[in-house]
Amino acid sequence: MESAKQIVGFAGIGVMGKSMAGHILDKGYEVHVYNRTPSKAQELVDRGAVWHDSPSTLAQACDIVITMLGYPQDVEQVYTGEDGLIPHAKSGAYLIDMTTSSPLLARRLAEQGKEKGIGVLDAPVSGGDVGAKNAKLSIMVGGEKEDYEAVLPVLEIMGSNIVYQGTAGAGQNTKMCNQIAIASNMMGVTEAIVYAEKAGLDPRNVLKSIETGAAGSFSLSNLVPRMLDGDFEPGFYIKHFIKDMGIALESAAEMKLDLPGLKLAESLYRKLADAGYEDKGTQALYKLWNEQK
Repeated sequence: MESAKQIVGFAGIGVMGKSMAGHILDKGYEVHVYNRTPSKAQELVDRGAVWHDSPSTLAQACDIVITMLGYPQDVEQVYTGEDGLIPHAKSGAYLIDMTTSSPLLARRLAEQGKEKGIGVLDAPVSGGDVGAKNAKLSIMVGGEKEDYEAVLPVLEIMGSNIVYQGTAGAGQNTKMCNQIAIASNMMGVTEAIVYAEKAGLDPRNVLKSIETGAAGSFSLSNLVPRMLDGDFEPGFYIKHFIKDMGIALESAAEMKLDLPGLKLAESLYRKLADAGYEDKGTQALYKLWNEQK
């Protein structure tokens, strides 16, 4: 006889979280949801998810709770606040933070969870809204190996590339590597397309030649078409990318590591945010060059 599926909670029903929670619901799991703005979770509730008014009642009801939040301070509040997950989670439960957050915070939460008999994993993702919709996210996991193995079946519902990276904080440090690579890549991708336009080429035709060669990247194939269509709606918010780059720069400073490409990218995205584009997608970097025309 097949054992009953674990009850899964999901806190943070945003651009990516809604798709991720939806995939778990589609697999027949009982899914409970919490979101700061209730209306964003309504579609999932209409499909059968159970609504909660607080992280505490979500934690009390679930065997696994996944969080997909905005900033490290949100993570800290949802996990450790008076109404938070760690104070109210059942012993033996698993908490999986898929927010891109601080490696230091991830280690601290794991220690607090361990004291209460709760497995806390940091499992940030890459792939944006497209990866979330298609359940093709890359998931990088830090925490205790046995906890990772226990929740792997649920992670596999949301991603196609799930890699255990090491102890608590390792997932977040791996995500920093990802964001550092994307930051400079986004500058190169944008400059390449602007160059093509200035040279009198059809940028879409140029894209056909270069996206499958050595220059190929997710950003080139998925974000350049959005740039050229004038679609700057977020698959990943500029304000969140600035947050990620800030975490990476802080971590690099602790390691006495200079990252000039990351510093330049962060300064350009801050310029965009100051111009009112913080709620647009990262492909809006194109605007900095496009508006020079």
